[in-house]
Amino acid sequence: MNNTYSKKGMLFDLDGVLVDSEGEYSKFWGAMGDRYGLVSTFASDIKGTTIGEILQNFPESDRDGILAALHEFEANMEYPVYPGVMEFLGRLKKAGIPSAIVTSSDNVKMDLLFGRRPELREMVNVVITGSMVSRSKPDPEGYLKGAELIGAPVEECCVFEDSLQGLQAGRSSGATVVGIATTNSREKVAPLADITVDRFEEILSLEL
Repeated sequence: MNNTYSKKGMLFDLDGVLVDSEGEYSKFWGAMGDRYGLVSTFASDIKGTTIGEILQNFPESDRDGILAALHEFEANMEYPVYPGVMEFLGRLKKAGIPSAIVTSSDNVKMDLLFGRRPELREMVNVVITGSMVSRSKPDPEGYLKGAELIGAPVEECCVFEDSLQGLQAGRSSGATVVGIATTNSREKVAPLADITVDRFEEILSLEL
């Protein structure tokens, strides 16, 4: 068990990293994409991008309705936390290593999530949402802001990501990137990561 870390900060994506929710979002956006005749890969293409950018793919007159449908869908999600997440966050807290969630999700979704999982919010120092950045992943802005707010040089941070856009953002930020092959295959994740694992629990044994 590793409770000593050389990194000064830890920056986590949310969906597909801390919370097992990407499959549910794929169903929602896949169905929405089919309804509007979008490309078959739409649900995977948008992973890591903000809701504002996603809605640009739909007619302007329908966007409010789609957003309302999304929030209704999210209100009924369970947001299960991956095995190993709370243990790892607890170790970081005990070691005095600050952490941040850096997500493209909006504030409505985050309020729903933390209402269901208040213990997750209690374990991180900072939460960066899509409304707090002007450029979403693969731009590194969110991770740079996260590192700044936890007071750690980004070059001395780890980024934990599952989406290809997020992995690119982490790499562009200058952080060490831990890729988790939950949403994409290991073959797709590995070229964009410094370290690749198949599931979050494996992080518990890493030297970071």
